[in-house]
Amino acid sequence: MAVTNPLTAHDVMRDAPVIPVIVLTDVAHAVPLARALVAGGIRMLEVTLRTPAALACIEAIAREVPDAVAGAGTVRSAHDAQAARKAGARFAVSPGYTQAVGRACRDLRLPLLPGVATGSEIMAASEDGYTELKFFPALQAGGLAMLKAWGGPFFDVRFCPTGGVTPDNAPEFLALSNVACVGGSWLTPADAVAAGDWARITRLAQEAMGLRA
Repeated sequence: MAVTNPLTAHDVMRDAPVIPVIVLTDVAHAVPLARALVAGGIRMLEVTLRTPAALACIEAIAREVPDAVAGAGTVRSAHDAQAARKAGARFAVSPGYTQAVGRACRDLRLPLLPGVATGSEIMAASEDGYTELKFFPALQAGGLAMLKAWGGPFFDVRFCPTGGVTPDNAPEFLALSNVACVGGSWLTPADAVAAGDWARITRLAQEAMGLRA
């Protein structure tokens, strides 16, 4: 699917306080879920490539929910990036960083939020031109203290902490000057998706929009 994509990683990270980390197993859920999130103010949707249905879900959202910006998460290879772009993804998120993934996304003009957990990984991604990064797994890799420590040497880098982030601790992350947004799975609880409780998901999105002071 050809997509005109003027989007940047900065745009993705600054659109809302939270990027939902979405796991879908049924394509039938993709469009109503996306509409529910958009109704609550959340447009940047990270659909993780963890299930056989993921690419079809991205394609359905890209085709049928024009106000949503479908992205692909768990992008681990150039092949993943290519498949996601073909399905209509307009940004990519990776759990780690390799030059192959970075090069593929750059060639595809697919904004990438690479995953990092160490200073060396930040330096590797930055050398390749990536300064909007996913900090993953955030809590396990040092959480708030690590982000504060990175604020000095990596003053020009902005992060999206993901992994262990909740509505309770998200405001603490969002208060840091080097945090642009957070990633979280709590906006799309599996039981709400399975039950088709889209009103609940819209409510969670609305609450997420109020997390940034």
